[in-house]
Amino acid sequence: MTLTCKQLLQNHAQAWHEATVHPFLEQCKLGTIQPQQFNTWLVQDYLFVVDFTRMVGRTLASAPPHHFDVILGGLTALKDELNWFKEKAAQRQLNLDTAKQPTCIEYCEYMQSLATMPYPVQASTFWAIEFAYNQGWQLPGVMPKPYIEFADRWGNRGFTEYVKLLEQQADEVLQTASATVQKQAEEAFLRVAKFEKDFWQMAFHAAQ
Repeated sequence: MTLTCKQLLQNHAQAWHEATVHPFLEQCKLGTIQPQQFNTWLVQDYLFVVDFTRMVGRTLASAPPHHFDVILGGLTALKDELNWFKEKAAQRQLNLDTAKQPTCIEYCEYMQSLATMPYPVQASTFWAIEFAYNQGWQLPGVMPKPYIEFADRWGNRGFTEYVKLLEQQADEVLQTASATVQKQAEEAFLRVAKFEKDFWQMAFHAAQ
């Protein structure tokens, strides 16, 4: 049996819904999110993206050469994204040199553990994480300032097309993966979905 990214989404629709639809995002759309909630997300997400960049680098190291262009494009975008986070934090007078919260620690440790997994697992996890950002910020629709800038960063058409390329690469290698590796990819997808849900929860329940 061949596993695809679309099948993962269909087989685990509820888990994916919880990962990408959350009151945090809805309140950003309504403009009612509290500064402490949003600032908690921004700082912790920066710390997450630092480790996500390392994960993408390790994925590149495992990838076949014909996958390099897409992954290298992602790394270039991450360079810009990290600098953008620093700019947004400076505007809000936030300290990025802070401790990770437990949810962020667990997610980052999980990404580090993927280095020992077969490339199809790494590729499908890479896609799932990026798609979660894409859907999470795109699904609520147009947001008010200042949140529209954040929504557009991951919800724009170019990022959507990039995520589709990651999906194609993941599907390609999942086709020839063993049943064991496909099972590992499915387990990784579910882990990502739970981590994404928990990350929104972490920020939403930040102390007021």
